[in-house]
Amino acid sequence: MGRVLAIILAGGGGQRLYPLTMMRSKPSVPFGGKYRIIDFTLSNCVNTGIRRIYILTQYRSGSLNQHVFEGWNISGSRLGEFVYNVPAQQKTGTDWYRGTADALRQNLDLIEEKNVEYVLILSGDHIYKMNYQQLVDYHVKKKADLSVCAVRVPKEQAAGALGVLEIDANSRLLGFEEKPLNPKTIPGSPEYALGSMGVYIFTVGVLQKALQEPGDDFGKNIIPQMIQGNRAVFVYDFEKWNKIEDFIVQYKDGKRFSVLAKRTRDSSYWRDVGTIDSYYEANMDLIGVDPSFNLYGIKWPLRTYERNSPPSKFVLGGNATESIVSKGCIISAGTVIRSVLSPNVIVERGSVIEDTVIFEDVVIEPHAHIKKAIIDKHVHIESGASLGFDKEKDKQQGCTISETGIVVVPKQHVIKALK
Repeated sequence: MGRVLAIILAGGGGQRLYPLTMMRSKPSVPFGGKYRIIDFTLSNCVNTGIRRIYILTQYRSGSLNQHVFEGWNISGSRLGEFVYNVPAQQKTGTDWYRGTADALRQNLDLIEEKNVEYVLILSGDHIYKMNYQQLVDYHVKKKADLSVCAVRVPKEQAAGALGVLEIDANSRLLGFEEKPLNPKTIPGSPEYALGSMGVYIFTVGVLQKALQEPGDDFGKNIIPQMIQGNRAVFVYDFEKWNKIEDFIVQYKDGKRFSVLAKRTRDSSYWRDVGTIDSYYEANMDLIGVDPSFNLYGIKWPLRTYERNSPPSKFVLGGNATESIVSKGCIISAGTVIRSVLSPNVIVERGSVIEDTVIFEDVVIEPHAHIKKAIIDKHVHIESGASLGFDKEKDKQQGCTISETGIVVVPKQHVIKALK
């Protein structure tokens, strides 16, 4: 994959994830216990063999810069391997990035400096596993100028939420509409639409020429212009063609053994975690016996930065069921049910945590009761406090309530026991 350069767009402010993005960018929001959202895109790159990666940052990038430096410092830079954060620098004028295409336009010098044939453009804020080599092979086979990755979604879900692609029987792109209220459907599947994943691969010369045209966004401007110009633009059906090979666990006669699967169940899993509710649901996808998205693969490891924390422990009858519990947690006579705990979370006696996502270094004092919440870092839950049972009281304490009722506690907050 030495002929491919990856550019990850990680400059989004993530307003719909507020208050989780109050002090950090969306790609650096913690996810799944010990990861950050951007780790999944970076892991896909490294697992595919792509080792030349630029990350374009802009808003509230301090946390992301530190995470990439500490967790993704590829040591082979002299051999042409690197992961570099590139902050917005107003290279072409006085404006910051005005859109996805403008972010690339302002950094064309990075592409021109490298001897590459293809530029892979990725979003840093989605949860999925993808073998980008298969995408490159598809792009070459189609002799495409641009290949756009798409995921099948119910048309009602796509309406007003995703860029929607219209294709012919040969998967050639006929039209691109940005968040239409009445999306075009897939030929032969009238209940589904093809939603853009924000994953593109360009032949390098085509990208350079396309960015000479006006327009700041790929979906709204560049791609429609290429379609009108009769460029060879094709759609890669992620659900149909993406294949992740990994071991799966099976049982026979009471014995556990691993079998190599040519295509794992989560090969078709893709989630845009751009809202509080979608973020919460994606975390809950991780905790089942047979989860929709598997963190425990062997051949497709998910990498991240990890603090030096001791093992977790459960004392005085403390327990956790149907949950993910990261390093350094202490469950002391408390109960954790269907939840995701990041490192160094303390749950004291008599406290019950249900259907909740908890970030690092949270302390929950005795006899607290929490249900359907997301708790940011360094939060202190005082003895006898409750969350998720009275929305008005939760709001009084400075919490945000999502559309489906998920309670979000901001970073470094204190939750008191209200009468």
